[in-house]
Amino acid sequence: MTGYVYMTASQKRGTIYIGVTNDVARRMPEHRDGKGSRFTARYGVKRLVWYEEHFDIRDAIQREKSLKRWPRQWKIGLIEKANPEWHELFRGLW
Repeated sequence: MTGYVYMTASQKRGTIYIGVTNDVARRMPEHRDGKGSRFTARYGVKRLVWYEEHFDIRDAIQREKSLKRWPRQWKIGLIEKANPEWHELFRGLW
């Protein structure tokens, strides 16, 4: 089963949330509606700013765990390498 690791943000260089899912098209609207997680609902972390696809969901889960241990500056660097302006990526994907 395919898996995705993703980062959402409240704004450019704002609060970051890291998650994993097998269906980004389903998961992002859940975050926008405040049903994605308590954390994203509380802090308004709704903008998809980075994602990575894995062919095996277990690899995606392992990558998520790894990224959560990274220092914040490394996460920001990963986002800005692919998306320097922190644009919303969800609309352009599906």
